[in-house]
Amino acid sequence: MAETETKKPAPRVKRKPPTPRSRKNRPAPPPVAGPHASLKFLRLAPRKVRLVADTVRGLPVGDALAALKFRPQAAAKPLAKLLRSAVANAENKGGKVDVDALVIKTLTVDQGPKMRRFMPRAMGRAYRIEKKTSHVYVELGTAGR
Repeated sequence: MAETETKKPAPRVKRKPPTPRSRKNRPAPPPVAGPHASLKFLRLAPRKVRLVADTVRGLPVGDALAALKFRPQAAAKPLAKLLRSAVANAENKGGKVDVDALVIKTLTVDQGPKMRRFMPRAMGRAYRIEKKTSHVYVELGTAGR
Protein backbone atom coordinates (compact mmCIF):
# COMPACT_ATOMS: atom_id res chain seq x y z
CA MET A 1 0.00 0.00 0.00
CA ALA A 2 1.27 3.43 -0.94
CA GLU A 3 1.49 6.19 1.54
CA THR A 4 -1.31 8.72 1.26
CA GLU A 5 -0.14 12.27 0.95
CA THR A 6 -2.30 15.01 2.31
CA LYS A 7 -2.63 18.05 0.11
CA LYS A 8 -2.23 21.39 1.80
CA PRO A 9 -4.82 24.01 0.84
CA ALA A 10 -3.52 26.92 -1.20
CA PRO A 11 -2.86 30.06 0.82
CA ARG A 12 -5.71 32.57 0.64
CA VAL A 13 -5.00 35.86 -1.04
CA LYS A 14 -6.54 38.88 0.62
CA ARG A 15 -8.28 41.09 -1.88
CA LYS A 16 -9.45 44.62 -1.43
CA PRO A 17 -13.21 45.09 -1.54
CA PRO A 18 -14.34 46.64 -4.80
CA THR A 19 -14.83 50.39 -4.68
CA PRO A 20 -18.11 51.78 -5.94
CA ARG A 21 -17.86 53.06 -9.49
CA SER A 22 -19.40 56.41 -8.66
CA ARG A 23 -16.54 57.30 -6.30
CA LYS A 24 -13.77 56.07 -8.55
CA ASN A 25 -12.85 59.23 -10.44
CA ARG A 26 -14.78 61.82 -8.49
CA PRO A 27 -12.73 64.94 -7.71
CA ALA A 28 -12.63 66.24 -4.17
CA PRO A 29 -15.11 69.05 -3.52
CA PRO A 30 -13.54 72.49 -3.27
CA PRO A 31 -12.97 73.75 0.27
CA VAL A 32 -15.80 76.06 1.24
CA ALA A 33 -14.55 79.24 2.88
CA GLY A 34 -16.61 82.22 1.77
CA PRO A 35 -20.02 82.79 0.24
CA HIS A 36 -20.53 80.48 -2.69
CA ALA A 37 -23.07 79.09 -5.14
CA SER A 38 -23.09 76.21 -7.58
CA LEU A 39 -24.90 75.43 -10.78
CA LYS A 40 -25.26 71.79 -11.74
CA PHE A 41 -26.24 70.17 -15.03
CA LEU A 42 -26.03 73.33 -17.15
CA ARG A 43 -26.89 72.18 -20.68
CA LEU A 44 -23.87 73.84 -22.29
CA ALA A 45 -20.50 72.29 -23.09
CA PRO A 46 -17.87 73.07 -20.44
CA ARG A 47 -15.45 74.29 -23.08
CA LYS A 48 -17.88 77.04 -24.09
CA VAL A 49 -18.67 77.98 -20.49
CA ARG A 50 -14.96 78.24 -19.64
CA LEU A 51 -14.45 80.84 -22.38
CA VAL A 52 -16.87 83.17 -20.60
CA ALA A 53 -15.74 82.19 -17.09
CA ASP A 54 -12.12 83.07 -17.87
CA THR A 55 -13.09 86.65 -18.71
CA VAL A 56 -14.69 87.36 -15.31
CA ARG A 57 -12.49 85.31 -12.95
CA GLY A 58 -10.87 87.58 -10.36
CA LEU A 59 -13.02 90.64 -11.15
CA PRO A 60 -15.14 92.54 -8.62
CA VAL A 61 -18.74 91.36 -8.67
CA GLY A 62 -20.14 94.59 -10.11
CA ASP A 63 -17.65 94.62 -12.97
CA ALA A 64 -18.23 90.93 -13.67
CA LEU A 65 -22.01 91.38 -13.87
CA ALA A 66 -21.56 94.33 -16.21
CA ALA A 67 -19.18 92.33 -18.42
CA LEU A 68 -21.54 89.34 -18.53
CA LYS A 69 -24.48 91.53 -19.49
CA PHE A 70 -22.89 92.44 -22.81
CA ARG A 71 -21.31 89.10 -23.72
CA PRO A 72 -22.98 87.50 -26.78
CA GLN A 73 -22.30 83.92 -25.63
CA ALA A 74 -25.14 81.81 -24.30
CA ALA A 75 -23.16 80.95 -21.16
CA ALA A 76 -23.16 84.57 -19.98
CA LYS A 77 -26.78 84.55 -18.81
CA PRO A 78 -26.56 81.49 -16.50
CA LEU A 79 -23.20 82.67 -15.12
CA ALA A 80 -24.68 86.08 -14.28
CA LYS A 81 -27.60 84.41 -12.55
CA LEU A 82 -25.20 82.20 -10.57
CA LEU A 83 -23.14 85.23 -9.58
CA ARG A 84 -26.24 87.07 -8.36
CA SER A 85 -27.15 83.97 -6.34
CA ALA A 86 -23.72 83.95 -4.69
CA VAL A 87 -24.10 87.64 -3.80
CA ALA A 88 -27.53 86.93 -2.28
CA ASN A 89 -25.99 84.07 -0.28
CA ALA A 90 -23.33 86.47 0.99
CA GLU A 91 -25.97 88.96 2.11
CA ASN A 92 -28.25 86.42 3.78
CA LYS A 93 -25.84 83.87 5.26
CA GLY A 94 -22.60 85.79 5.63
CA GLY A 95 -23.74 88.36 8.16
CA LYS A 96 -22.25 91.81 7.65
CA VAL A 97 -20.61 91.74 4.23
CA ASP A 98 -19.80 94.71 2.05
CA VAL A 99 -21.29 93.64 -1.28
CA ASP A 100 -19.31 96.26 -3.21
CA ALA A 101 -16.03 94.78 -1.96
CA LEU A 102 -16.80 91.21 -3.09
CA VAL A 103 -14.51 89.67 -5.69
CA ILE A 104 -14.82 86.39 -7.59
CA LYS A 105 -12.30 84.30 -5.69
CA THR A 106 -12.74 80.98 -7.48
CA LEU A 107 -14.79 80.11 -10.53
CA THR A 108 -14.50 76.51 -11.70
CA VAL A 109 -16.25 74.82 -14.59
CA ASP A 110 -16.29 71.01 -14.55
CA GLN A 111 -17.84 68.53 -16.92
CA GLY A 112 -21.08 66.90 -15.91
CA PRO A 113 -22.64 63.76 -17.35
CA LYS A 114 -23.14 63.47 -21.08
CA MET A 115 -26.53 62.73 -22.56
CA ARG A 116 -26.07 60.24 -25.37
CA ARG A 117 -28.32 60.42 -28.39
CA PHE A 118 -28.08 58.63 -31.71
CA MET A 119 -28.35 60.04 -35.20
CA PRO A 120 -29.30 57.75 -38.10
CA ARG A 121 -26.72 57.73 -40.87
CA ALA A 122 -26.28 56.07 -44.24
CA MET A 123 -26.49 52.29 -44.74
CA GLY A 124 -28.23 51.64 -41.43
CA ARG A 125 -25.48 53.03 -39.24
CA ALA A 126 -26.03 55.12 -36.13
CA TYR A 127 -23.67 57.84 -34.95
CA ARG A 128 -23.54 58.81 -31.30
CA ILE A 129 -24.18 62.44 -30.40
CA GLU A 130 -22.98 63.52 -26.96
CA LYS A 131 -24.84 66.41 -25.39
CA LYS A 132 -22.50 67.68 -22.71
CA THR A 133 -23.39 69.31 -19.41
CA SER A 134 -21.41 71.53 -17.04
CA HIS A 135 -21.09 71.96 -13.30
CA VAL A 136 -20.12 75.53 -12.33
CA TYR A 137 -18.93 76.57 -8.87
CA VAL A 138 -18.30 80.17 -7.79
CA GLU A 139 -16.86 81.39 -4.49
CA LEU A 140 -16.67 85.03 -3.49
CA GLY A 141 -14.11 86.74 -1.30
CA THR A 142 -13.23 90.25 -0.26
CA ALA A 143 -10.74 92.36 -2.16
CA GLY A 144 -8.33 92.42 0.78
CA ARG A 145 -7.92 88.60 0.96
